Amino acid sequence: MELVVDANVIISILVSPSGKTCELFFSDKFKLYAPEYLLEEVKKHKLEILEKSKISNEDLDILLILASSNIEFIPFIEFREFISEASKICPDPNDIEYIALALKLKCSFWSNDKKLKNEFVKVFTTSEILKMF
Repeated sequence: MELVVDANVIISILVSPSGKTCELFFSDKFKLYAPEYLLEEVKKHKLEILEKSKISNEDLDILLILASSNIEFIPFIEFREFISEASKICPDPNDIEYIALALKLKCSFWSNDKKLKNEFVKVFTTSEILKMF
């Protein structure tokens, strides 16, 4: 299954590296994509992740590298033509790039943000994906 993955999924993995989300993320069931912007978004939450996860800065960096290796990052230029359409259907400006990329790739979006559900891009939460497998 091809999915665009949201930063909130990556943050969940970093906060709880032994959880079900992490197990699902690293399974061979998915081909994961993300805009390059994802890494910037995750880094904005670094202090919060360190506080919640109780892991060292070095371990967090290693986990982020491991998670990143499981994602194909797509440059903005490759999906920018879908930004206008995504802006019309996405209620959160921080998630427009993810929706635009999903539109470009014609695939679903893995996000735990339920307000992103819409009729144009299928959005799955982690719990919905777990029920499928």
